[in-house]
Amino acid sequence: MYRFAKAAVNITGKTARQVRHSSTAPQDFHAKYGTAVMIGGTVFCTAVWAYVLTQTGITWNMSPIGTLTPKPWRVPEE
Repeated sequence: MYRFAKAAVNITGKTARQVRHSSTAPQDFHAKYGTAVMIGGTVFCTAVWAYVLTQTGITWNMSPIGTLTPKPWRVPEE
């Protein structure tokens, strides 16, 4: 158990050093492309849902009130 705990602490230390090192690296991607990626995702999502809602032929049936009618009872002939 001691070896496992020592290895876990060693991995945690390496991870902390990697995080600390990458936090000082320049963060250019989000500054350059963040807004464009967000707008592109919004447009894509809106276009997909517009297609789904208008072109796929799905009947959504939000409320069944007034749309359900019982079938007439059919008596079997003897």
